[in-house]
Order: sequence, then structure tokens, then C-alpha cells
Amino acid sequence: MARFGNNINVTKPRPNHSIYLQSLARLGPEGRLAKAFELSAQAKALFMQGLQERYPALPPHELHRLALRQLAKCHNRNY
Repeated sequence: MARFGNNINVTKPRPNHSIYLQSLARLGPEGRLAKAFELSAQAKALFMQGLQERYPALPPHELHRLALRQLAKCHNRNY
């Protein structure tokens, strides 16, 4: 269990985490950047798919506006 400030995070076992980190290290800087873009695009696609499933009647432009509103709520305001 890890403790960060007042929050307690229960960590699950990650047997492949060190293998994942080694594979990222082998990618090099350009490969890691490409992987970051790939994961970002995948997260965005999953987010949009979830909104479409939750609000199937919304037209595309309204779905886009909803996505922007939801993302604005996720902004890190710690800066």
C-alpha cells in the first residue's frame, strides 16, 4: 500500500511492470514519444466511444461539445 499525502492507494500486483519498463527503455526517445501519442489517441478513442454509448441520441457536434466540457473538468488545477 502506498501513501501519497492524505490519500491511500492500494496497489495491485504488477508482475510485468519491470518488463514493460525495459521495453520502453529499448524504444529510445523517439519510440517512447510515439508510444505516448499512441496511448493518448487510444485513451481519446475509448473516451469518445464511452460517450457515444452513454448518449447514443446526441448528434456528432453535440457529442464533441460534451466531450470538451467533460475534458475541461479533468484539467489539473494544481498549477
